[in-house]
Amino acid sequence: MDSREYLIELRNRTGMSRKEFCTYFEIPYRTLQDWELGNRKMPDYLLRLMAYKIEMEKLVESKEDTKRNGD
Repeated sequence: MDSREYLIELRNRTGMSRKEFCTYFEIPYRTLQDWELGNRKMPDYLLRLMAYKIEMEKLVESKEDTKRNGD
C-alpha cells in the first residue's frame, strides 16, 4: 500500500470528510486533495505523524478493540 492509499484509508477510518480532516490537521484542502489524487506525494514522516496523532487521540478504534467488541 502506498502513502496515497494509506492516507485515504486513514481518513476514512476516522469518519471525517476531507474538509473536516483538513480542519483537524490544519492542512489546506487543495493539498490534501492533491495527495489523495496522487498529484503530489505526501512526505512519509507527515503521514506517520498524522497516524500517530489519530491513534493517540483515539479517533479510530484499534483492531484489538474491534475484536473485543465483537465487530
